[in-house]
Amino acid sequence: MIKLSQRQKEIIDLVKEKQPITSEQLAGKLNLTRAALRPDLAILTMTGILEAKPKVGYIYSKKPSYSILYDYIRNIKAKDIMSKPVVMDEETKVYDAIVYLFLNDVGTLFIENKGYLVGAVSRKDFLKTAIGGTDMHQVPTGVIMTRMPNIIWVEAGDSAYLAAKKIIEHEVDSLPVVEKVIEGSKELYKIVGKISKTNITKLFVKLGNDV
Repeated sequence: MIKLSQRQKEIIDLVKEKQPITSEQLAGKLNLTRAALRPDLAILTMTGILEAKPKVGYIYSKKPSYSILYDYIRNIKAKDIMSKPVVMDEETKVYDAIVYLFLNDVGTLFIENKGYLVGAVSRKDFLKTAIGGTDMHQVPTGVIMTRMPNIIWVEAGDSAYLAAKKIIEHEVDSLPVVEKVIEGSKELYKIVGKISKTNITKLFVKLGNDV
């Protein structure tokens, strides 16, 4: 069964009691803004617990299949949708890295050192470097990349939902999928895949086709 937050339970109770009820009315009763309420309403309508009727409001319409769909989405793992990461060495010059980025048609390059993830560099990073007048033929990519531990990542066993959530929350193009390796007192990360906005979009389309 779906695990509802306390606020989502309160929304359901209000809809049952006052249906049909608008988002504005719900927000007023919960002392929230409509914007703050929007994510909860999106989840409750997506899972079929509530139904949104245009110009009327929300009504309670729990469908028997909602928990199956919800669990199905939550059980899709990062390893199920990840694709091959494009990696390079941090000593690669910025100009060569830009060429490599576009030849592989990706938004982010992941940087390895001795087989472990040490950084990431995106199109935005390259653009800032170019605008700044940096000598792209001389400066290594390691100078401009985002370094660990400031990289947002997921593990292969994490849910695709978590990956999508991190992409949205941190406003990044893609995430490395990593495998943790302990060496002495150090925690290192071996990159085994990547999840990008494209991977998430493909999953969304697949779910639509399977309905």
